[in-house]
Amino acid sequence: MEALKKRIREEAKNQGSGILNVAGFVNHRIDAPLIFECACRFASIFRSANSGPTVVLTAETSGIGPGLLTASLLSVDLLFARKKIPITMTGQIYKTSAPLHTKESEVMLAVSGDQLGTADRVLIIDDFLATGKTIAALVRIVKQAEAELLGIGALIEKSFEGGRKLLRTKVSTNTPIVSLATIERIDPQPGREIVIAN
Repeated sequence: MEALKKRIREEAKNQGSGILNVAGFVNHRIDAPLIFECACRFASIFRSANSGPTVVLTAETSGIGPGLLTASLLSVDLLFARKKIPITMTGQIYKTSAPLHTKESEVMLAVSGDQLGTADRVLIIDDFLATGKTIAALVRIVKQAEAELLGIGALIEKSFEGGRKLLRTKVSTNTPIVSLATIERIDPQPGREIVIAN
């Protein structure tokens, strides 16, 4: 996705310790036309005439933008895992913990059993695939619900953090894992080089 790679080259900030700040166009102020273009790419990859997804699953909050646009293009619902369980979420709850790299803490992710079930075919969409642990938590929720995982999409993959390898231990080798821009290396010092794969 050349448009996404271009924005990363021009505007992403290396904050050190492997943290890539894309707040100006991905996960704080969202460039809607750019993320729509990314969603179109996901939709074209994951759309299937007979057995496409019935729901797009993401984690609150950064995955909601690309997840919602992808779900809209696929004419399915978006379901996001909540970080706090509201009082309206009763009955069966699928939950698991996930680390938050940028906040250096762990968070609980929860989905109501009323909203995800065995009949669902799930596409996971998120902003980043880095260590893979947040997406792996979403995979665990899909498995708890005994739903079918159709694929995983991430706007940006930091390949040097090994998330794809981790996910391959959690999902079938037939499950597609798609990233639209791959970061091969980020200099450990803030403000230094960011290397994007061609």
